[in-house]
Amino acid sequence: MMGRKPRSPSTPQSPRWSQRVTSDSDALDLEPGVFTRDDPLTIAQSLKASAGASQRRKSTPFRSAMSMLNFYINRACRLRTKEQLVRLEAAKDELRVRPRKGPMPKAEPGD
Repeated sequence: MMGRKPRSPSTPQSPRWSQRVTSDSDALDLEPGVFTRDDPLTIAQSLKASAGASQRRKSTPFRSAMSMLNFYINRACRLRTKEQLVRLEAAKDELRVRPRKGPMPKAEPGD
């Protein structure tokens, strides 16, 4: 029985490859600081607008927006607070409520 092949030394990579994905995504042009906003609705609105405007995405705007949000939560969000994680999960709920129902309502200032 053959064992696993020994790991070869990996090429030096940036320790924050996930940050590079969220900032330099080939599928979406995200607004700066979108994931650090305080209001889940504005996070969802921004992701939906970015996904809708992108000509490079390979899926529907809803799926692209949800994929980027899930990626951030699962990979890039390791050092965030629990409050921020709750807001990001709520943003997923906002995206699910209105995946294909046209524009999302404007968030009230101060929300």
